[in-house]
Amino acid sequence: MAPAHAQDGSATVSAPSDMPRAVAVEPVARDDAISRRIDSILRATDWYSDVRVRTSEGVVFLDGSTRTDEHRVWARNLAANTQDVVAVVNRITVTPQTDWSFEPALNEVRALLYTGLASLPLIALALVILPLAFYAATLVGRLVEWALRRQVSSPFLRSVIARTVSIPVFLIGLYIVLQVAGLTQLALSLLGGAGVVGIIVGFAFRDIAENFLASLLLSIRQPFRRGDYIVVGGQEGTVQSMNTRSTLLLSREGNHIQIPNAAVFKSTIVNFSAAAARQEYLEIGIGFDASITAAQELIRTVMVDHPAVLEEPEEPLVLVESLGSATVNLRAYFWFDGHAYSVLKIRSALLRLIKKALTEAGISMPDEAREVIFPQGVPVTMLDPSSGAGTASAAAETETKPSPAPLADESGASATTSEGDLENDTESLERHAADADIPEADQDLLAGGGRRL
Repeated sequence: MAPAHAQDGSATVSAPSDMPRAVAVEPVARDDAISRRIDSILRATDWYSDVRVRTSEGVVFLDGSTRTDEHRVWARNLAANTQDVVAVVNRITVTPQTDWSFEPALNEVRALLYTGLASLPLIALALVILPLAFYAATLVGRLVEWALRRQVSSPFLRSVIARTVSIPVFLIGLYIVLQVAGLTQLALSLLGGAGVVGIIVGFAFRDIAENFLASLLLSIRQPFRRGDYIVVGGQEGTVQSMNTRSTLLLSREGNHIQIPNAAVFKSTIVNFSAAAARQEYLEIGIGFDASITAAQELIRTVMVDHPAVLEEPEEPLVLVESLGSATVNLRAYFWFDGHAYSVLKIRSALLRLIKKALTEAGISMPDEAREVIFPQGVPVTMLDPSSGAGTASAAAETETKPSPAPLADESGASATTSEGDLENDTESLERHAADADIPEADQDLLAGGGRRL
């Protein structure tokens, strides 16, 4: 019979390493001999409690309890490999032992401590490389901004380009630390997870991301600058600043208007300050009895003589716009310096002077909605009572003409006290509105204003 290997009672609980070998009892093993041999081996392992082995006609019945399922299987394999065993009925139950010892926890703490001590060189390396990578990235960013100070006028665009170049420098340092620490796969997993999180956050904050991208594109295209007077999205005013969320305008009434950059980028932008010369027009209606040529020359002369009207790129024009129900409608076009003069004040001064010139020349300007003017008066025929009514040949006709109304005293000055000095008042309006508390007004992404309205 082959020797059996047993373990002493002090052995710790562990899983068997190999399947038991075939156990020989004798050429023709009896049931009691099989039971005794298997029982002695199981008791020798000290893995089982209340073990009982019974054999009948070569069938082995195993009873008892053990701590692990591996020991239960081992007992079954032992019986199955015993000489002349026909079958095995394994009724050994698994009863895990509850261990209230702190030894496993202390072992984990000791393992963690040993791992931390082993990682101290890697931590020291990270504390050296990461700050160096950060300072190197900062230095590269500053060098890029300095190199682009003449090529790119927008400070926001320079900052974006500098960060785009400097971030890979820092990532190289981070990669070195992770590579030395053997965490390259973890870094790739984190980057992949960060990409997924970035997509989720992008959908959640789509409007914020859209406004940021719009501010970046506006900084590249630069359709306007600080101080330009623009019309966008149905709003008009002087551009004060632009941040990553919105563009700030100052209206003529002194109100601050914030327009989302996405709306600014998608809307039609009218920039009145892109060029100094601006064209405006006036609409004047004269009576049908008046000479159109004379009225055109009078209006043109008034505009040419005004100091705020430019001769370039074109002298003033007075064109017939349409024939109304009671007036001939003229449209007078003129150019002026939009940086130096206020369009509202110039319109007021020119309309005042045109009205004065037309009135003095006897050219009527009727209101087609309410009245018709008879500049020569209405003829009235009076009959002589002594001649007898009804006899046309004996009637003494007397025609009378009403005296024209006295002309209003209009000033012929190019600008009155009420109209001011005609100069642009945007700067004074900005000074009065400078004390307003506007969130993010100091985060200006626009280039310095080179134009003045």
